[in-house]
Amino acid sequence: MKFDMSIDDNYASFIDKESGEAVFVESFDNVDFEVRIGTVTDSQEAGIIRAKTSDELNTKLEEVFRKFKGK
Repeated sequence: MKFDMSIDDNYASFIDKESGEAVFVESFDNVDFEVRIGTVTDSQEAGIIRAKTSDELNTKLEEVFRKFKGK
């Protein structure tokens, strides 16, 4: 899955076309980003990412998603 979130965004959601899983990301301070993975009606916390740049955020989102899918 390709993530293209900016650290200026407070919220974003992404859908994995292969699995149908959704990734929800939100932040109140644009430094710490809470990640939830699942469906629109049922998601689980997958972690909190701290990022200073959009590239760092998107790389870490991909890592969290891969680890979560590996469960």
